[in-house]
Amino acid sequence: MDHFKRTPEFERDLKKLIKKFRTLENDIDTIEKVLLDTPEGIGTNFVTLHASETYLVVKARLACRALRGERALRLIYAYHKNTVTFYHIELYHKADQANEDKHRIEAIRRELD
Repeated sequence: MDHFKRTPEFERDLKKLIKKFRTLENDIDTIEKVLLDTPEGIGTNFVTLHASETYLVVKARLACRALRGERALRLIYAYHKNTVTFYHIELYHKADQANEDKHRIEAIRRELD
């Protein structure tokens, strides 16, 4: 069973950023392995943006090897507790965008409710 789903908006973000950061696809695979063990994340690199009984929305600082381990990329994902499914919502570089897109998060929250 595939535990990870990507929104169309996330796919566009990834396509744009992968041109700059060639290791990004492998970096996402790495964080997905971590998320399977600890869905809420560990330490200061994960911030819960929303929590309910059935799902969490989390912002993660993503280490990118193309940036020499700098955690300048942000991954916004939702974790559905009952189905053990992760929804990648948004991916951005903190220099290009200050905060997460609230509209995208609201759309996925409505879908999960």
